[in-house]
Amino acid sequence: MSRFNQTHPELVPVPVPDAVAMMIGTSIPLHVLQAEIDAVGEVREIRRLRPLGSDEDRQDYEAAASRLARANKTLAQFDPRLIVRGAA
Repeated sequence: MSRFNQTHPELVPVPVPDAVAMMIGTSIPLHVLQAEIDAVGEVREIRRLRPLGSDEDRQDYEAAASRLARANKTLAQFDPRLIVRGAA
């Protein structure tokens, strides 16, 4: 399973070999990797929810946005370029 390197929104994703992805992953602290996984999951959740839908959807949307902000804070402390965008 290949990873994709996306450094700029206008660039075409380039497949990164698994061995290279593993090397990169071993140089990043575990809590930062976990924050990245959490942030990507929260963006997916935010896109699924409708902020102007029912009360439950609105509460779930706000909770997911809060978790995304927390994960992005961790990512930004390590490297501001790691912030996950795409929500809202």
